[in-house]
Amino acid sequence: MRETAYAKINLALHVRGRRADGYHDLETVFAFVDAGDDLTIAPAEVDSLTVTGEFAGALGQDSDNIVARALAVLPKVTGWAVSLEKRLPVAAGLGGGSADAGAVFRLAERLHGLPDDWQNRAAGLGADVPACVRSRATIGLGTGTDLADIADDLAGTPVLLVNPRVPLPTGPVFRNWDGIDRGALPTGDLRTIAVVGRNDLEPGAIALVPQIADVLGHLRGSGAWLVRMSGSGATCFALYDTPTGRDAAAAALPAAWWHLAGRLR
Repeated sequence: MRETAYAKINLALHVRGRRADGYHDLETVFAFVDAGDDLTIAPAEVDSLTVTGEFAGALGQDSDNIVARALAVLPKVTGWAVSLEKRLPVAAGLGGGSADAGAVFRLAERLHGLPDDWQNRAAGLGADVPACVRSRATIGLGTGTDLADIADDLAGTPVLLVNPRVPLPTGPVFRNWDGIDRGALPTGDLRTIAVVGRNDLEPGAIALVPQIADVLGHLRGSGAWLVRMSGSGATCFALYDTPTGRDAAAAALPAAWWHLAGRLR
């Protein structure tokens, strides 16, 4: 069986405050691109994981990999031999590892269903994992694990993801947040929330990786109707009215930057 681990973007990410447990209270809008990493599974006596692809070198193939940890928390009839083709950059604001774990959950759901407490099991792997199991436009609250449905008027929108090939771990970006609560997510349809919203982590991420500002500046001159950094960076996304506009923007990117063209799911 095969499953895509869909790239996650945050159309908006509002940081409302620091919590006593070290995490942050968030209000975010998750959306997903129709492409990402690729997982295949086959029955086996014991669980195993093989990682290939452009970004395989950035991941371990042992029990510390989030795919291996996802296998460990899910009940299964047999072991799984998992092959992961790592197409998304690591530490890139795309939820790559969380998306991989989400794909494992969906494979389990297709085979024999998920346990009633699947969301708690997913949240134990990472704050983005429950949303990545769903892999559709969703509001995330709390640390991002409390999910609320939203009508999706952006499905099919052409999207371009661009990363300057600089990894950026999440922890330092959150520590660089200035601590100012700039208010809640706006109300309205998904497009309105995306346009009026913001990413409160963007200034702190740019201070750590100035190349993010170069990517944002380039994309803002490409005819997109929305350009923003995703998550904790360093990947940025641009939304377009037409695939032709998106593809022209992709063709004009510096060759050194990683990019992925697709549509929102």
